[in-house]
Parts: sequence; structure tokens; C-alpha cells
Amino acid sequence: MNGASIRAAFSHCVQQVRNYDYHHYLCLLHLPPSMRKAAFALRAFNVETSRAMDVTSDPKIGLMRLFWWQEAIDKIYSGKTIDHPTARALSSVVSEHKISKTWLKRSVEARISDASRRDSDIPKTIEDLEQYAEDTQSTILYMTLQAAGIRSTMADHAASHIGKASGLLLLLKSIPYHVNHSGRVLHIPSDIASKHGLLVTGNGRTEVQMESGEGISDAVFEMASVASAHLKKARELAQTVPKEGLPVLLPAVPAQVLLDTLQKRQFNVFDSRLARGIHGISPLWFQLKLSWYAWRGKY
Repeated sequence: MNGASIRAAFSHCVQQVRNYDYHHYLCLLHLPPSMRKAAFALRAFNVETSRAMDVTSDPKIGLMRLFWWQEAIDKIYSGKTIDHPTARALSSVVSEHKISKTWLKRSVEARISDASRRDSDIPKTIEDLEQYAEDTQSTILYMTLQAAGIRSTMADHAASHIGKASGLLLLLKSIPYHVNHSGRVLHIPSDIASKHGLLVTGNGRTEVQMESGEGISDAVFEMASVASAHLKKARELAQTVPKEGLPVLLPAVPAQVLLDTLQKRQFNVFDSRLARGIHGISPLWFQLKLSWYAWRGKY
């Protein structure tokens, strides 16, 4: 890969994250310049896999995209060239920083497993969704820490909690999108749905009903409380995280912002104000909040 080609690949990654994952784009701008290239490549990979099912109306094509990424990871680790800008940037990062293949594979395999679920396959417990959040969100933070040369069990523990919180909250925020596109609530687990009177069974299918507004808000509150507990645990670890690892953990800030907005809206995920600005607050206010945390060395 020549210099111009690799620069173009990284520029593409930055643009993808800016376009489709803006709150994390703003977080990455607070990383030291030496960490940014790897962080943007890893986030761009996450953008590619998280959007695979949304950029097509045919689920089979979405799944094919995910299988393509699964194969691309194998090719990257066997030193093969892939004609795709995000894959090229990722290949460069893997080569330079010896990123763990296990985490990349776990991330895409979790997406494939979620995308392959039948209509009647509702996650059974909140733990199932926590594992999905760990596999798709925490792994990105683990790899960013690894690329920065930060070897710290405490930083990894904090990253695990932040990833779980972020993942659960983003699943909650995506409920209206999935209802509009598929007519179904996909990510409220059956144990919580059942507790709040949302589970209906008929024609051999079990699904979460959307009619009960209060029941859905109660279920969302219960899931958001689990996310809140993860953020609290992550912050309790802050004193033990190496100083250079703190900026990597800034995604705790957008997770907290989303949690606070949900609380203000009585955990009604269908309140249109949730979709305004960045997680329901103005972009300027979000950037000020993020800058304050970064300046104080907090997350």
C-alpha cells in the first residue's frame, strides 16, 4: 500500500465516523494525535458492521455484507490486500499495533448472530443484551486501548462497563427505528417484557407488543437502570485507570447524556426530542460537556 492510498483510506474512516457515529467522532477528537488513526479505523469498522443491515431493504444482502467482513478479517490477518478503504486502514492498524483478532471476530460474529435471529427469537434476558453490547461496543474500546499500547486490567474493566452501558442505551434509542422498519420491538428481552405485560404469544410466535406505552416505558427504565449501574461501576474504577487511558473512555459521556435525556423524557423512547441534536441535547452543549470531562481527565 502506498502512502497516498493509506492516507485516503484513513480519511475515508474519519468521514464515515463523522457521518454515521457523530458522538463518537467528537470523542475521538479528544484523543492524542498519535492514537487517532487507529481509533478512527476501529470506529469505522464498527460503523460498517453496525449499518450493514440498515443500508438495504433485503436482510439477505445485509447478512452478506457481514459475512464479507468476517472473511475480510481473515484476509487481513493473512496479509492479503482488500480493495475497501476501511479494510485497508484496518489492515494497517492491525499490522502496526498487533490488534487481537479475537475481538474483531467477536464483534462481527455478534452482529451476524443478531441479524440472523428469526422474528420469534426475542433475547431471553438482559444478560443476553449485555453480552451483545460487550461484543459490539466494549471490544472497540479494548482494541483502541491496545492500539495505544495501554495494558491495564482496570482500563479494560472500565471499558467493559462503558461498552455495555453504551450498547444497551443505543439499543433502546433504536427501538423506534426498528418499529418503523419492521413493525417489531427487537431488543427488549422476554423476561423484562413479560414482567411489564408486553409479551404476547399467538400463531406460534412470541413478540413484544407496542400498544402499552406505560409498559414499554417501565421496561426501558429497567434496562436503562442496568446501563446506569455499568456507568457507575466504570467511574468507580477511574482512579485506577492509567492517565493515558482516560481519553479512550470518553464514550462514557455520550452514554450518560443519552441516559439523562431518557430520564427527562420519562423513558419514552418514542419521544421525538430524543432524536434531536446529539442524544437529545444541542451539539454545542454536548461538545462543551465532552470538553469539560476531557479537560478534567474524567469520563
